[in-house]
Amino acid sequence: MGGHVLEHSRLAGLPPFVARIALAVLALLLTASALVPVGRPAGSEGSVEARQAADAVAADYDEDIALYKVAIERIRQGESYYDFIVSEQRARRYPVNPGLAVRLPTLAYIDAWLGSFGQMAAAIALMLGVIAAWWRKFREDPALGRLSARATAMVAVAAALGLNRHFFPLHELWAGMLIALSFGLHRIGTRDHGGRWIGAFLAAALALAIREHTLPFVLLMAATALYYRNWREGAAWLALVVLFLAGLAWHLAIVAQDVLPSDPHSAPWLVLRGLPGWLANVVQSSNLRWLPHWLAGPAVVLMTFGWLGWNSRAGTFGFLLSAGYGAAFMLAGRWDNFYWGAMIAPAMFAGIVFAPRALGALVEAARLAGGARLTAVK
Repeated sequence: MGGHVLEHSRLAGLPPFVARIALAVLALLLTASALVPVGRPAGSEGSVEARQAADAVAADYDEDIALYKVAIERIRQGESYYDFIVSEQRARRYPVNPGLAVRLPTLAYIDAWLGSFGQMAAAIALMLGVIAAWWRKFREDPALGRLSARATAMVAVAAALGLNRHFFPLHELWAGMLIALSFGLHRIGTRDHGGRWIGAFLAAALALAIREHTLPFVLLMAATALYYRNWREGAAWLALVVLFLAGLAWHLAIVAQDVLPSDPHSAPWLVLRGLPGWLANVVQSSNLRWLPHWLAGPAVVLMTFGWLGWNSRAGTFGFLLSAGYGAAFMLAGRWDNFYWGAMIAPAMFAGIVFAPRALGALVEAARLAGGARLTAVK
């Protein structure tokens, strides 16, 4: 997604009535996001039962990481992942039915091969790669001016979480960082002007092999390529989807061989948590968790909306990506799945830098600023 800049803001060209509706919806979202909880359920000031429930969520999260650490260690000792993973999860009272409750083996093998030092080296290299890719991407758009440095700084804030050693066994951490790298490396091509997508493709392929939650990103990449009639790239992304689905079917077939009729079914993931699901996932799995909820929630909304202020194809993609995962989190995922937010958090932080531009364009379109032309922030 390159720095092809539109001469006028897409938002400034909206009909006044539509712009006013958009402003009203944005105001409603910002207000609601400042009020709804984004922390663990029923915080520390709640009842004894509520505090116990919140503590149980935190303990389950630590147990998740402990399980993945055990898997890494057993592989390092020479065992095969599929020889032990189902029995290991069952012994720890983790569901193994359906098979999607059993993680893909990719990250466990990578972490086992890298070792502790190698994991830290890989995390540093990945963080620096993400920052460098986005710095170059922003600098390619001369219309951004000083905003390129500010946007890169926000990328760095988001990517810094990748250096937390405690989270290294967490699949979403690595997959989310690879998505951010893929997005940063990608340049949209068309049928007449080829883009740059090989590096982005490889990063996304590794992310998809680590966590299946990368699939929406890959599908959006495919749809974008096809929309701009870059048939070769679109075919490559679709081939990746087919290859992944075949690999996932193979994974599920192996897991099914060890699942017993007595194994309980996992609790449902489709729980319709609404706005708190979206906000809490991103806040709790990123450095936004250090902010008070009345700031952290609106920040997520502005990060998503703000991408529309970057008048480029990349800006459109950033909005669709952030909003798409946000919609998914509102529909699916229990509270103890909050770390799913790490899939998108590294790639969305920079959007908040463009939020003033997007807001100014909406105000202009709504004829609330005397019809004056919006001046780009330099």
